[in-house]
Amino acid sequence: MEIFHSEGAALLVRAILALRTEEECRAFLEDLMTGKEIQDCSQRLLVASLLRQDMVYSRIAAATGASSATISRVNRCYTYGPGGYRTVLDRLAPPGSWADGQSASRRTPEDPA
Repeated sequence: MEIFHSEGAALLVRAILALRTEEECRAFLEDLMTGKEIQDCSQRLLVASLLRQDMVYSRIAAATGASSATISRVNRCYTYGPGGYRTVLDRLAPPGSWADGQSASRRTPEDPA
């Protein structure tokens, strides 16, 4: 992505990689972003984790408060993007371990998305 060719973007990536603890990460994010921006980013990551579980859009919206436009955008990035969501979610927990055991939350042929 072209945006990462700027000096500021390169510095941001290096800064994130330099963080060593959850406390440092929280402090940096709080300094860097507004509370709303942190909530928005957190919501997107949660949406990606629920998409990974094959949860239908309506249930994701109910569980997270995300709009269908946000869910669609996250799904597009998760499915066709450069792989950032998948990398992070894989490192947090291997595929299949995010399952919540609520089969009613999963897609069915009657409720594809």
